[in-house]
This record gives sequence, structure tokens and C-alpha cells, in this order.
Amino acid sequence: MESRGYLIDTNVIIDFLAGRFSGENLQFITKILSSRPAISVISKIEVLGFNTTTAHEKLLKSFINELNIIQISPEVVDACISIRKEHRIKLPDALIAATCVAHQITLITRNTSDFSGIIEIQSINPHSSSKS
Repeated sequence: MESRGYLIDTNVIIDFLAGRFSGENLQFITKILSSRPAISVISKIEVLGFNTTTAHEKLLKSFINELNIIQISPEVVDACISIRKEHRIKLPDALIAATCVAHQITLITRNTSDFSGIIEIQSINPHSSSKS
């Protein structure tokens, strides 16, 4: 399965905005983010669902609005149902995985182990030294 782009997981957004990347890993994630990658609407809800200061919320909204937000389509729902039947995975993660499956997108996540059993998706940990 060839990927048509990238889907950024919530934890990567948080890590990037918190300055937790450096060196090659920062260059990698900056390159991905400059290509206007996608996020699931689930990540939008997770990132913007925290109570924070008005200034910080404005920064988060500005960042999120620069990304391609993928909504929950019937194809994502069907893929999510299949994933939930086959794997013990939380609903938000299943929806993110299903978004990757439905759109043939590579997942960028710190938590690759959460998705490792789902052979239909490719995932990359941007904190890892090996990002093939």
C-alpha cells in the first residue's frame, strides 16, 4: 500500500508545540508539517478540548487551521468498525487508524505500538532515529 500523505497524531502535535523535538527529528517533523499534512477531526477535538489560556487556545487554533482536517466519513466509519472488531483499541485511536486506512495515509505518532497490530496502516515515530 502506497501512502498518499501523512496524518499527524495528537501526541505529535503536542510534542511539536511543546518543543520536544530536536536535531534530525525536528527537521523531519518540520518538513512533514510544512507539507500541510492531515489530522483526524479526533485530534482537533483532543487538542482543542483542553482548558487553557485564551492566548494558548488562539495559538492552538491557528496551528490546527493550517492542517488538513479529515472528517469522519462513511469509509472511515466502516474501517473503524473492522478495526474495533479485530483489535483491542480505544475508539479515538481506532478512528485515527481508520482514517489512515480509508485515505491510505501514513500515521505519524509517538505511540506506534498502539497501532502495530493493524497491518493495514503504516506508522512512523518522529522521535525515532529510523524513519523509513
